[in-house]
Order: sequence, then structure tokens, then C-alpha cells
Amino acid sequence: MSVELMVWDAPVPVSRDQARAAYLEVRKGEPVQRELPEVAKELPGTVTVYGDHVLVTMDLETMDEMSAQVFEVARAYGLVCYDPQRDLVHNVAPLGVYQGMQLHTGDGLIVHDPDLGLVHDVLGTMSPQNPFVALVTFGHHFIQVSPGYELEYKEGAMVRAEVAELEEVRRAFHEYATGERGFLSRHSWSAV
Repeated sequence: MSVELMVWDAPVPVSRDQARAAYLEVRKGEPVQRELPEVAKELPGTVTVYGDHVLVTMDLETMDEMSAQVFEVARAYGLVCYDPQRDLVHNVAPLGVYQGMQLHTGDGLIVHDPDLGLVHDVLGTMSPQNPFVALVTFGHHFIQVSPGYELEYKEGAMVRAEVAELEEVRRAFHEYATGERGFLSRHSWSAV
């Protein structure tokens, strides 16, 4: 089985609905026979050009590793990347304040320097198939959550808090990514 990612240039951040609509429209069309754009030469997998959009096809077994490479190349070129399997869009900005921060999920997604919109959307994908989401600034601190909204934070000692709603989890992750720490005073934390 194969999976795809779509890469293209967009002047402003793209929502998941916009990315999904663009992908579906591109898939209705026919590939363009022309010289590959510079970015396409650096992408792994099988690359197909559809006008201003590039589709990258890869095997399901190599999806996590190759997707990370595609995200990295797209970011280097300032391009948007849409993952139709996960229904997630990777925009160039806005980013968090920690250079090198990583987004990890229980279903194998790893993104270096994720945009804040992606972090927001990924938090809505938690399920038995995706049992956690974490933002990690290696060597310093991290925040993670599991279904049921058990929030954990580590900066020195690790602490845990139960959070009632997804929107509060999203707020905590946004604050963490932007260097704010309001989430620490809003919740009752216990040592782990």
C-alpha cells in the first residue's frame, strides 16, 4: 500500500479544510509533464507534478521516516505540506519559540519545529491508535498528554495534572510552545 503527501507554495498559512480541498482538486487532474521543480529533486519517494503542486508517494512501511524528510525539505523551501492520511497540514509559520522543538505522536509522527496550527490539530487526533502527543525541547523540558487529558510536564521534576477539556490541553500546549507558563498555575499538579 502507498501513501501520499502534497507540497506547494502558499503565501499565508493554510487550514486543514483548505489543504484537503486543494488535495482533492489536484487528484482530479492529470500530472504535468515538465522538468521537475528544484524542490522536487530533493524529495524522497516517487514525485509527480500537478501544476504548482507536487505529490510524493511512498510505501506505508517507510511513511514515518520519509514523511519527516518531506516535511524538512518543504520547510527549507518555505512550502506547505499536506498529509491526507492524517488530514494534517504543515505550514511554515507561526512557530514556537524553541528552535529544534519536536512534536511526537503515538502513531509515529515526528516533526521538527512544528507550526502552532499543526500542534493544535494534532491534539485532536488522540485515540487508541494515537495514544499520546508530546512537545519536546530536548535537554530542557517537555509537555505531553494522553487520552483522558492527563497532562504531564517536565522541567527538572515531572508533574501531572488531569485536564477536563481538549481546548484546555490545546491552550497549555500553545503556552508551552510560545514560552508562556500560565498552564502551570491554572492546574493542580502532583509529582510523578
